[in-house]
Amino acid sequence: MDSKKRSSTEAEGSKERGLVHVWQAGSCSVAPERLPGWGGKAVLQAALGVKHGVLLTEDGEVYSFGTLPWRSEPAEICPNSPILENALVGQYVVTVASGSFHSGAVTESGIVYMWGENSAGQCAVANQQYVPEPNPVSISDSETSSLVAVRILQLACGEEHTLALSISREIWAWGTGCQLGLITTAFPVTKPQKVEHLAGRVVLQVACGAFHSLALVQCLPSQELKPVPERCNQCSQLLITMTDKEDHVIISDSHCCPLGVTLSESQAENQASTAISPCAETLDSQGEVFESTLGGKDPPVATDTNVGNVQTTGGDAISSQQDVVGTTEISSARNVPSYPDTQAVNEYMAKLSDHSVRENSENGEKPVPSQPLVEEAVPNLHSPPTTSTSALNSLVVSCASAVGVRVAATYEAGALSLKKVMNFYSMAPCEPGTQAGSSSIGPEGLKDSREEQVKQESMQGKKSSSLVDIREEESEGGSRRLSLPGLLSQVSPRLLRKAARVKTRTVVLTPTYSGEADALLPSLRTEVWTWGKGKEGQLGHGDVLPRLQPLCVKCLDGKEVIYLEAGGYHSLALTAKSQLGYISRVTAGKDRYLALVDKNVMGYIASLHELATTERRFYSKLSDIKSQILRPLLSLENLGTASTVQLLQEVASRFSKLCYLIGQHGASLSNFLHGIKEARSLVILKHASLFLDSYTEYCTSITNFLVMGGFQLLAKPAIDFLNKNQELLQDLSEVNDDNTQLMEILNTLFFLPIRRLHNYAKVLLKLATCFEVTSPDYQKLQDSSSCYESLALHLGRRRKEAEYTLGFWKTFPGKMTDSLRKPERRLLCESSNRALSLQHAGRFSVNWFILFNDALVHAQFSTHHVFPLATLWAEPLSEEAGGVNGLKITTPEEQFTLVSSTPQEKTKWLRAISQAVDQALRGTSDLPPYGSGSGIQRQEPPISRSAKYTFYKDPRLKDATYDGRWLSGKPHGRGVLKWPDGKMYSGMFRNGLEDGYGEYRIPNKALNKEDHYVGHWKEGKMCGQGVYSYASGEVFEGCFQDNMRHGHGLLRSGKLTSSSPSMFIGQWVMDKKAGYGVFDDITRGEKYMGMWQDDVCQGNGVVVTQFGLYYEGNFHLNKMMGNGVLLSEDDTIYEGEFSDDWTLSGKGTLTMPNGDYIEGYFSGEWGSGIKITGTYFKPSLYESDKDKPKVFRKLGNLAVSADEKWKAVFDECWHQLGCENPGQGEVWKAWDNIAVALTTSRRQHRDSPETLSRSQTQTLESLEFIPQHVGAFSVEKYDDIKKYLIKACDTPLHPLGRLVETLVAVYRMTYVGVGANRRLLQEAVKEIKSYLKRIFQLVRFLFPELPEEGSTIPLSAPLPTERKSFCTGKSDSRSESPEPGYVVTSSGLLLPVLLPRLYPPLFMLYALDNDREEDIYWECVLRLNKQPDIALLGFLGVQRKFWPATLSILGESKKVFPTTKDACFASAVECLQQISTTFTPSDKLKVIQQTFEEISQSVLASLQEDFLWSMDDLFPVFLYVVLRARIRNLGSEVHLIEDLMDPYLQHGEQGIMFTTLKACYYQIQREKLN
Repeated sequence: MDSKKRSSTEAEGSKERGLVHVWQAGSCSVAPERLPGWGGKAVLQAALGVKHGVLLTEDGEVYSFGTLPWRSEPAEICPNSPILENALVGQYVVTVASGSFHSGAVTESGIVYMWGENSAGQCAVANQQYVPEPNPVSISDSETSSLVAVRILQLACGEEHTLALSISREIWAWGTGCQLGLITTAFPVTKPQKVEHLAGRVVLQVACGAFHSLALVQCLPSQELKPVPERCNQCSQLLITMTDKEDHVIISDSHCCPLGVTLSESQAENQASTAISPCAETLDSQGEVFESTLGGKDPPVATDTNVGNVQTTGGDAISSQQDVVGTTEISSARNVPSYPDTQAVNEYMAKLSDHSVRENSENGEKPVPSQPLVEEAVPNLHSPPTTSTSALNSLVVSCASAVGVRVAATYEAGALSLKKVMNFYSMAPCEPGTQAGSSSIGPEGLKDSREEQVKQESMQGKKSSSLVDIREEESEGGSRRLSLPGLLSQVSPRLLRKAARVKTRTVVLTPTYSGEADALLPSLRTEVWTWGKGKEGQLGHGDVLPRLQPLCVKCLDGKEVIYLEAGGYHSLALTAKSQLGYISRVTAGKDRYLALVDKNVMGYIASLHELATTERRFYSKLSDIKSQILRPLLSLENLGTASTVQLLQEVASRFSKLCYLIGQHGASLSNFLHGIKEARSLVILKHASLFLDSYTEYCTSITNFLVMGGFQLLAKPAIDFLNKNQELLQDLSEVNDDNTQLMEILNTLFFLPIRRLHNYAKVLLKLATCFEVTSPDYQKLQDSSSCYESLALHLGRRRKEAEYTLGFWKTFPGKMTDSLRKPERRLLCESSNRALSLQHAGRFSVNWFILFNDALVHAQFSTHHVFPLATLWAEPLSEEAGGVNGLKITTPEEQFTLVSSTPQEKTKWLRAISQAVDQALRGTSDLPPYGSGSGIQRQEPPISRSAKYTFYKDPRLKDATYDGRWLSGKPHGRGVLKWPDGKMYSGMFRNGLEDGYGEYRIPNKALNKEDHYVGHWKEGKMCGQGVYSYASGEVFEGCFQDNMRHGHGLLRSGKLTSSSPSMFIGQWVMDKKAGYGVFDDITRGEKYMGMWQDDVCQGNGVVVTQFGLYYEGNFHLNKMMGNGVLLSEDDTIYEGEFSDDWTLSGKGTLTMPNGDYIEGYFSGEWGSGIKITGTYFKPSLYESDKDKPKVFRKLGNLAVSADEKWKAVFDECWHQLGCENPGQGEVWKAWDNIAVALTTSRRQHRDSPETLSRSQTQTLESLEFIPQHVGAFSVEKYDDIKKYLIKACDTPLHPLGRLVETLVAVYRMTYVGVGANRRLLQEAVKEIKSYLKRIFQLVRFLFPELPEEGSTIPLSAPLPTERKSFCTGKSDSRSESPEPGYVVTSSGLLLPVLLPRLYPPLFMLYALDNDREEDIYWECVLRLNKQPDIALLGFLGVQRKFWPATLSILGESKKVFPTTKDACFASAVECLQQISTTFTPSDKLKVIQQTFEEISQSVLASLQEDFLWSMDDLFPVFLYVVLRARIRNLGSEVHLIEDLMDPYLQHGEQGIMFTTLKACYYQIQREKLN
């Protein structure tokens, strides 16, 4: 620990920590002595070899002591005092290890240093007998990067090998022998190699014996990974059996092989003792020692000793239980003791125990009593007497053992006692917890044959398991002791091993894998893997064979091993139930031991040890409750209803989870005590919520069980079991009174864990007192302590509430109990003891009000009604309202008044209801106030809240469930409403009705699909914009009113919207098409644009078809009837009467393309032969040509006028601005409505998944400022309006933007596809002009100061003097145009916004209309462009003086040659080409103007003098530029400008220039080359 971090109290005692004591093994004088020559440095860790040892001090230095033959200085070979390893000075060492004759150390940065004996390469140095100084070992992984060194966490050394555990949890090995676990035969291995067999597994710890190795490995998450053999390889019976019951299947693998290992005769002769694989030595289920031994006839040679650290445990006269699982060797009883001291040890042990131990090794038939060996010797033990106790129950066996004397050392209450582990226990293991006696079979017994033994054991009612894999099996009477990981029912069939008992219920205690706890605390789900030489049985696999590869020790599966240790020829494993007292570590060498002791400073260390000890004892107790009470209870028959069983299972699983957490915590505390012991890193401090939550969860489940009368229901089925185990129950629950009822004891037992919280609080407080009051540590411990204390009190209250509720249910009338009693429901108060009556109740009615923590129940004579608290509002009635002591209760469908007898009663009830409602809304009844703030009660619950409710009365909402926001008893705000028939509304509510934006789904049973509406609602009905997708596949987007389509809308019909066979866009009235609309019948290839009424075409309209037919005229009931005009693609025209679609009937005129016409009576369908009675006219050839296209001029007369179209769209916009009719309304109101529309849309968008882009957000923000105008109107203000309009039309959230978006949509719908018909061009142009006019009206309404169309805004500053005009010599070209200033026009203001969006369909119509003309023009352009510049200029008649002689190309001046092409007037040509990239006529005119200027510039450059253009000079030059510009659709451009340009421009300069361009266009068509 960094001394700077240590608090002052610890600093005083630091010199007293880490004291070193050494004692000799095998003698009876067991007083530890201080290590000679050792100064005052605190030792963190020590390791012993055969004749030497290594110490690691607190500041990371390493000292060696003992015999050190590898040192270079003779004086240092046998030093008197420990000597510092200078090579490691400056390296901060974190752990040391020592083998028989070599040592190792790991530094903070993960580098390994080795020194000592190296004959077998164990120091990772080649060809060197000794390594005198610590030498760094390079470990690198070739698989990842051979340059990066592997960081090491832990080291373990044997006699001839060393293992290192890397930070990535892989094992690296070097040295000699099979114990390396490497796939190699070339020894020594001096370059560290990875043990591939365990690659990919998480290795937690490694340990080395002399010639064997052990690894503690975390279990894989699922047990299915290991292939399971089907049959026993000795008796060939199936290993896994399946028993099929009516309601479940039991899978069992509890196969018990009667044969065991088949031993040859000679082997049997030589086998002396029987325990080969780890077996349970003690007979109760509290402490187990697992040993593996095998002795030969001759005494084993004493060699290497235990290395590494050993965790020992002991306590201040504290009784302790411990699982020591391990393998240890035992000398056979018939041989002479190998050491003289053995006898002494025996005597010492006998002294300690009042019971003499009879050695019945010769006569194996007699059972040995398993009475405690050492119990009375320690008088102040508080261990509860259990059915069968054992020596290890009351003593702590430390995991330090010496090979020579084969001893387990124990440090208990300051005295060291040695226990002789001889083979008086070398018997076949029997079931823990059954009988006190057990058979001891000596070597003869084995010789006589295994069958007799099996027979004899079965006579005693035991079940013996196979010798190869000794496991605890289930006996008839005893309870199955599965350790925790084995409780998981999800995974392995091994767990459902109850097939022996046919009646078993398949209930298993399942601790949930709590991911969080597993990440923070040591795992208890571990496996032990061993490999190396196994001659002494030290590998624990049940045989004496060596293993070259790591192999899992099966019998330690599920034993919760947390630590491994290896002696020279034996192994030990420590499990989670061990306990730890004052000794930090004990280490054993060949014939001496060493212990590190902590001096207790101000009770700090004592408190830590107290916490650790009590925690492990608590774990042990919980494990006992689980295995001896819970599991048997769960397996009983007829436990009552399924729900009770489920509650009990819930209790059991929460209990298991808690139990597992405590086990993990105990193990983590052991690790903590070996470390630096910083209070702030205690798990209960750092991760308090883990513990608080586990305890809270457990308390919830047990109180629920209690409330449901669980203990009463258990009484009957469990009575026999409880009576049998009464003593056990009393012990476990610590109830000493014999008169207490069994159920009471069980109740106490189940609430026992909660008392542990007080202990946590107490210990944390004790620890806090070791610190300065001002220090953060003190504060943290103090806060944490109060946290645990307040939870303990809270859970205590919860238990009382549960008992009060249980008492109430016992008195409550039976019928209602069944329906009202719920596990989580607790009683708060009821009106039988508090006078509370219903206002205006009948005289004889019975009204009983019961307040639970989740509902208010109104019980009457035979019925009751439950009002959930989350949707209950209570308010006191004022005295004036005549409500004396009245409480008004509001629920979603009821309102009633309760009258109490006194004002105090009223206050009590109001407070109780308010608190209960508040608690129900917070949902925090399960959690205590962790922080201080949340504990404060609100005065009253909020009026607005979120809750779930199912309606039962309201006719519209009956049985529907609403989940969302409420306000005073009505849904208000966002919520979801679901009806039982599948209908669902999700969105905004207001005063109980759908209002605002929402989504609605209605299932369509017939089509097995659903109708789906997304849009706006008002007062429970669809109203406003929305999209309705019908189950039939139709989709309507548009306006609704009162659940009907009303206003402008688009309906797509057809299976798929993309290829929908028809589409209608237009006006709707009360769910029917009425007004102007466009109908696109995709299947017939026709498009109708005209008037509708009652869903049919009625009135004027136009139809175009994909074959180029065009009809305009009257419609009646969807048919062409009355007068009409029909044009075919080739310009044949019929004007006259129709009777049906495309059917001529009556008077008319038919005109041919060449001008011939027929007048008369027609009948027949167009295109399939028409009967004619009439006169044929051929107009005189000499008649003027002008009369020919007269019919075309008539087009559009019978169509709907442009101003009548899309009225609904504009009306909607006016309505949005708050005007009933166009232009009627308040301007300020309109602006208010705009602001509201923007804000609500923004809010909606914020909630919707698509987020607005940054630019959109900025646009919206800028639109929230209304342009203000004061004073005279000026150009600047005009520009402001223009900018505002551009922004407004950019976002559909603005009413104007929405209008523009809709108009663009309808325009495209009309004139795209079949609608792209050249005959529609004039209609399309008229429509745009109409849009401009109507939008301008809206804009003038919003900006009243804007002058009317065509008026001029005076310029604030005079224009700069005009350059001389072309054509005329006047200095100002504007004499014909209006006064200087700015003309206000709708097109100037709005076309820049509108036209770019409408341009594609419009330009397409122009291109189609001018198709023939443009073809002629283009042909001429291509032909004329073949000529070089000079030739073309000459051909066009351009005067020679305007011909450029030189050109500047890229800054260089070049001469114009006769062959030069595309070089003259290039800038003007380039300029004119840009006409195609602009949209509005004004922009196009500017391009033309610029082109003229470019021409002037070029000519000026070559003439070098001022000059005036005359039209005759200018025209040929401009014609040249137009030709060279090669604009494909020039005709369309010209006509578009002509149709849409501002009229006032026609006579100005731009007008003249445009006329010139137009003249060029017609001229080019007439140009003929000579």
